[in-house]
Amino acid sequence: MHAWLCENPVGVEALTWKELPTPEPQPDEVRVAIRAASLNFPDILIVQNKYQMKPPLPFVPGSEYAGVVEAVGDSVKHLKVGDAVAAFGGTGGFATHAVVKAALVLPLPAGFAFDDASAFVLTYATTHHALLDRAALKAGETVLVLGAAGGVGTAAIQIAKAVGARVIAAASSDEKCALCRSLGADATINYSTANIRDEIKALTAGKGPDVVYDPVGGDLAEPVFRSIAWRGRYLVVGFAQGGIPALPWNLALLKGASIVGVFWGEFARREPKANAAALAELAQWYASGKVKPVIDQRMPMSELKAAFAHMGSRKVLGKFVMVND
Repeated sequence: MHAWLCENPVGVEALTWKELPTPEPQPDEVRVAIRAASLNFPDILIVQNKYQMKPPLPFVPGSEYAGVVEAVGDSVKHLKVGDAVAAFGGTGGFATHAVVKAALVLPLPAGFAFDDASAFVLTYATTHHALLDRAALKAGETVLVLGAAGGVGTAAIQIAKAVGARVIAAASSDEKCALCRSLGADATINYSTANIRDEIKALTAGKGPDVVYDPVGGDLAEPVFRSIAWRGRYLVVGFAQGGIPALPWNLALLKGASIVGVFWGEFARREPKANAAALAELAQWYASGKVKPVIDQRMPMSELKAAFAHMGSRKVLGKFVMVND
């Protein structure tokens, strides 16, 4: 097998494409021949030693991938050789093969494309957990999605629309706003050129959004939180801008609002049955056309460094997918 190996977590430039022994699965594992793997923001952080999970060195980055089961451990009963699957293993995806715990593998329904599957589990499960579980989003409520043209942002638009919410999508360019409207957003805000508080006020008749979905952080957080509706829920999903905001607590008091943390990985570990039910619902929504990953580009696995560079430019619409021929 071949894999991108991180032996020194100082950044993407230190990754090397190496031939490695093909591993055999342990009793509770399967080996997957990887067809496609997607890039996620944590994949950048983990090779910079900036992510909350710090795997022992050396490791193969790539948290999310899809492919075909090639070998099965002795105690694995729900998977067999030849099954099409998606996996969220945390690491291992930027390779031709990966061994992963069978519990982290999702069998794919017929018709689920590998490139879509590789860009599905993390973003859609995180967003389902955020909007439906943590925010208890209801039909008719208004959701403001920040960073709306990225991987989790595009998932948030689709999931919010699937449950009947009104969506205001905020992004950093007119091109990104156009993409959001094509996905069903009811209104958009280009926060590079417009005053986001003024736009929120105009688009909600002064009420503010019931739910804010924020994977961006940074200097947008406080002005947006000042605009939230009474009893609003502000979802802390991530910090793609880099800065972790510090909000004045009196704002939560004055709005009767909640600041709600979203950590899907821990939710999946602690509440596996609830997570499995969410994934099953998402798979049904994919089959019915309600949700579908937005893929910016598909590139050969050997061009991973170029894909990372493009992702770092913050010009990606949706997600980047690396493929093995």
